[in-house]
Amino acid sequence: MAAGETQLYAKVSNKLKGRRPPSILDPLLAMGFPAHTALKALAATGRKTVEEASDWLRCHCNDPSLDDPIPQEYALFLCPTGPLLERLQEFWRESKRQCAKNRAHEVFPHVTLCDFFTCEDQKVDCLYEALKRAGDRVLGSFPSVVPLVLHSSVSYLGFFLNGTPAEVIREFAMMFATEASVLADCSVKPCTKQLHLTLAHKFYPHHQRTLEQLARAIPPGHPCQWTAALYSRDMRFVHYQTLRTLFQYKPQNVDELILSPGDYVFVDPTQQEEASEGWVIGISQRTGCRGFLPENYTERASESDTWVKHRTYTFSLAVDLNYRKDGEASGRRNGEFHPPQASRSASNVQALQATIARKSVLVVRHGERVDQIFGKSWLQQCSTADGKYYRPDLNFPCSLPRRSSGIRDFENDPPLSSCGIFQSRIAGDALLDSGIRISSVFASPALRCVQTAKHILEELKLEEKIKIRVEPGIFEWTKWENSKTTPTLMTLEELKEANFNVDTDYRPVFPLSSLVLAESYDEYVDRCAVSMGQIVSTSPQDTGTILIVSHGSALDSCTRPLLGLPPRDCGDFAQLVRKIPSLGMCFCEENKEEGKWELANPPVKTLTHGSNSAFNWRNWIPGS
Repeated sequence: MAAGETQLYAKVSNKLKGRRPPSILDPLLAMGFPAHTALKALAATGRKTVEEASDWLRCHCNDPSLDDPIPQEYALFLCPTGPLLERLQEFWRESKRQCAKNRAHEVFPHVTLCDFFTCEDQKVDCLYEALKRAGDRVLGSFPSVVPLVLHSSVSYLGFFLNGTPAEVIREFAMMFATEASVLADCSVKPCTKQLHLTLAHKFYPHHQRTLEQLARAIPPGHPCQWTAALYSRDMRFVHYQTLRTLFQYKPQNVDELILSPGDYVFVDPTQQEEASEGWVIGISQRTGCRGFLPENYTERASESDTWVKHRTYTFSLAVDLNYRKDGEASGRRNGEFHPPQASRSASNVQALQATIARKSVLVVRHGERVDQIFGKSWLQQCSTADGKYYRPDLNFPCSLPRRSSGIRDFENDPPLSSCGIFQSRIAGDALLDSGIRISSVFASPALRCVQTAKHILEELKLEEKIKIRVEPGIFEWTKWENSKTTPTLMTLEELKEANFNVDTDYRPVFPLSSLVLAESYDEYVDRCAVSMGQIVSTSPQDTGTILIVSHGSALDSCTRPLLGLPPRDCGDFAQLVRKIPSLGMCFCEENKEEGKWELANPPVKTLTHGSNSAFNWRNWIPGS
């Protein structure tokens, strides 16, 4: 460090000694840590204890950015505590379970009072003083009740704070900004617009009704003690993905990160060119070091999980005395009241689940089939003279499952191509990101459908939890099958032997033997209607989403009966089905209030793909 910087930090340290007890920075300096790194450690740990700061410094001994003058970013939030917080957290859980994850799940329940701003490490104590001064000035006028008014739009749901209480809270935010500007020399922007407590943000439009009903179960007049909380974050990783480590990992190479369960890692999605499949490059929050790590050792975490909580100012309001009594003994630390972790109340869960228990059905077409690419003669292209399978093109699957009657049975029951497997996994991964809760899976007995269901479940991490129920009632219209005889499909025993987790105890609506060759269109749509009626009626009330993996035709024949619509004209049906791509989806939700089912936006986007002509490198040989 330059001599000028050393003098500056010494000067700052001497000034701080006159303002604060000499028990927070001096011990770190006595341990031999430089002033600027000691101040950085205190800022990064919320200036709570010397032990936390010294541990942070030891962990960051190899952090290449340790000497960089990079300040933290700070923000001031008004946070609910007590029974209201419990109900809000229950809403968070139920909305994620029923309607997938949205942007609101990235942060805890709060009202933003001041946007994120930077503060130099040596001036953080001044922010604490600014918070105390602003709180003391409005404490007498802080409202005993803060009215919450529910507001909803196609992409936002939350409570608005209006009237005189909102004006007082806004005045508090402006006072803090002014004090912070004077004491800490910070540029703080208080929120002067509509104050709000966000419940859901940037969600799928078809989930708006469900989210509204869940929100109405939150009594806005619940007892609450409001606390102004100062948080900080590392400004370098604002736009990074945050991963939480699940398992311990010991590096095998010098360029890999050491991982312990609970560690957080920041990953920039735009800087992963060097990483091999299954690996990512990230920066450890615990050590500040950069390196490779196995992605399957982690899970996605929320942005606020890595924020540091600094000081709080609690406004005394009417609060449930039993809740306060239970929480005070274990919740008081460093002279400040910190509410305990809200426990999950069984009555709250039941109340929310009783508010809305909506069924949904997701119908998915299978992935690309091998004969779709290589034509009717595909089996001849991959068979040896003695009937063995080999892979003539990378888009042929690596292997085929064993069938008792031999490889010829695949001719009319083709498998997925390699691209079809990849498509299925992409769809499963997208469904995982959407947060959809799959509760049961039904698949057509065609191999390509069972394969698609298997790969989707694998990406959803549900391959061992949910068994595939093979239902012949949702098989393709047999008139469209190329075979001149009833299709020979794999038995449940063959599927199980091939490592498909099929439900051997499931009794299908239509047994395999009931499929007839070249059935009429009316017979086909009736079969699908009866099958869907039975599948939906026998599912539990709070069933989550029923996944149906079938053929392109099923997107129409399996949804129209739910919607209460008559079958399409046969010609229109054929034209419509031709346009359905691999992994095409239709999504239906039950509207209990109106006693009907409705089509809604699928939880994931469409998968668009193209084809290429066959390539022969020999065409590049001169004279060929």
